[in-house]
Amino acid sequence: MAIIDTHIHVWDLDKVSYSWLEGNTSLLNQTYALDQLQADKDAVGIMGGVLVQAANSDEETDWMLKTAALHPWIMGVVGWVPLLDPDATLKAIEAYKANPMIKGFRHLVHDERNTKWLLQEPVIESLRILATHGYTYDVVGTKLDHLKCVLTLSTEVPELKMVLDHLNQPPIPDRKFGEWGQLIEEAALNQNLFVKISGLGLTANNPDWDADMLKPFISLALAAFGPQRCMMGGDWPVALLAGNYQYTWAQYKTVINTLLNDQDQQHVYELTARAFYGL
Repeated sequence: MAIIDTHIHVWDLDKVSYSWLEGNTSLLNQTYALDQLQADKDAVGIMGGVLVQAANSDEETDWMLKTAALHPWIMGVVGWVPLLDPDATLKAIEAYKANPMIKGFRHLVHDERNTKWLLQEPVIESLRILATHGYTYDVVGTKLDHLKCVLTLSTEVPELKMVLDHLNQPPIPDRKFGEWGQLIEEAALNQNLFVKISGLGLTANNPDWDADMLKPFISLALAAFGPQRCMMGGDWPVALLAGNYQYTWAQYKTVINTLLNDQDQQHVYELTARAFYGL
């Protein structure tokens, strides 16, 4: 079955500055080029991919676009615009409209000290601009406050199509849904909200993580949003901190193939991504 990986990163430390990597002693603090993923993505059966921003800068968006142009299997790019400045956001969007590879935008909100960064009036105004021009927005939330912000945005900008990256970091180590589960079910009531089943190996925070640990949380997301609003992402290379690319996808496939029939699997693996990003 065809699979679209909706969450892939690339970075070149010689070309773009990544502030969150400064002082980072992990394996992530090095350049990652898309060619390094080729063998693994072929082994998994990935037929298409979406590049997602990892720096709050125009330079990185331009670098992703150049990378995408060299790799025909990349179907779209989620870039960055300065949401705190609506005028600059509009100007950037008007420039990006010339490139059909740009499908949406993201900001590293989880690195902001203010957990309610998304609710600042200029940001909300910029998000309205994104919606008006038909672009999507990826929310990289790691706290319950981030999820609550999304609920508010669903009211403030109901026409904006948003996706919760990495299921907004479910409490997998706790083995229970808690408030996260309640907020996820509430978020699912907005038909313009989607979720990415991605980044969960790292979220599990367990060197022995496997499909069984992820299954309850993925099952809840599928039940709440339905297969038509769930998509998949490998989160390479960040997910390498929790295991290799092929292992990560093997766990996801085990869960999805156990829970869903072939038709619903096709939505989660491919069709939802096409519909959300307009691939």
